[in-house]
Amino acid sequence: MKKRIGPYPRVRVQGDGRQVVSQAGAVLLVETVRKTGLDQAISQALAPWRKPRAVHDPGKALLDVALAVALGGDCLADVAMLRCEPAMFGAVASDPTVSRLINSLAASGEKALRAIRSARSEARSRTWWLADRNAPDADGQVTVDLDGVLVIAHSDKEDAAATWKKTYGHHPLMAFVDHGSGGTREPVAALLGPGNAGSNTAADHITTAQLALAQLPKKYRRGRQTLIRTDSAGGTHDFVSWLARQGRWLSYSVGMVITEMIHQHVLNAPATAWTPAVEADGEIRDGAWVAELTGDLLDGWPKGMRVIVRKERPHPGAQLRLTDADGMRLTCFATNTSGRPIAELELRHRLRARAEDRIRNARATGLRNLPLHRTDQNRIWLEIVQIALDLLAWMPMLALTGKARLWEPRRLRLRLFTAAGQLVTTARRRILRLTRHWPWTGHITAALDQLALLPNPG
Repeated sequence: MKKRIGPYPRVRVQGDGRQVVSQAGAVLLVETVRKTGLDQAISQALAPWRKPRAVHDPGKALLDVALAVALGGDCLADVAMLRCEPAMFGAVASDPTVSRLINSLAASGEKALRAIRSARSEARSRTWWLADRNAPDADGQVTVDLDGVLVIAHSDKEDAAATWKKTYGHHPLMAFVDHGSGGTREPVAALLGPGNAGSNTAADHITTAQLALAQLPKKYRRGRQTLIRTDSAGGTHDFVSWLARQGRWLSYSVGMVITEMIHQHVLNAPATAWTPAVEADGEIRDGAWVAELTGDLLDGWPKGMRVIVRKERPHPGAQLRLTDADGMRLTCFATNTSGRPIAELELRHRLRARAEDRIRNARATGLRNLPLHRTDQNRIWLEIVQIALDLLAWMPMLALTGKARLWEPRRLRLRLFTAAGQLVTTARRRILRLTRHWPWTGHITAALDQLALLPNPG
């Protein structure tokens, strides 16, 4: 009788391997840091926080934590995964040194945040230039989506509070650049708020929008239009008025709450006012129509604002709201864009739903929880998370092609970053040899070749 050994082969394990590199595919992120100049920018920005005779550069230490988060870490201590691979990541600070740096930056408040954001903005400008695009989107318009995120707290951290979803934690407001269905995702702002922060607070939306606009390259802040897009939480008089005061170069597409006045205007709208809604492929959406509302509805709102409403037959089993009309589901938004069909504008606003994908990716990249206790520390953590997300967006933008360019962080980690390698030294050169049988080794080597063709920072 044959001895049953099970479906998996047995291997003998020894812990004495040499010259083996785990997370070898992370070399893609290291090369992205080098080509975008992020290492130089953040090192210069955090130079004031370097103590005399300090061994470790504060910028490098902060960037190491961001790299660990990009690779799947969710706390400061996860920088250890870089520390054990000095041939790839260089000298990495100890856990106490990293903690002291975070405390020092947190104690500096807005000064440290401005320094980190300035470095990110500088690297972003170079990245977009390297990407050889006249604009992030085909129509030359930068789209910035604002959306709130609920981050659950599992302990009594500073400013953690009960949320509107009956959970407990924090409520950051974030902004992402939407590069379209064929592009990647970039965070450009994150404003940390307590769990009970209002979702429709105009001051928070204005501050987040200002932070987001400051991250964009200068040529997109003047001369060309930038689109600010929000859900109905942004549909307040103060925020829309602030957007309108920014001038002609700034467009907005802001969700609106269905008020009683809007509801009555929808009921009174003639059949000729409605036009079929369209899908992203240009096809007419069956069972959905859009119309522009006018009249006294616009009293008290900024000049040039348009209100566009969509009605559609709900899917089977959907529960209608009190503000829905004649069995139709209603949604509404305001915009200052003119000269384009309202169905096209409605589709543009509906694509704001891609922000939910960006939030899901952020949760998978350090935003599942805020690991530190004090609010000023967690503000630094939010900047670290954004740096990690920047790298996960810039690397595909600069180096990957085809479907791989759209891979989300979890897939990038599983297929590319976790690839194993062997580090050998020959002719005074260090060579990282990736495993030949790994199905995505070709993606890694092709991406590295693409990065090698890019010019180095001056």
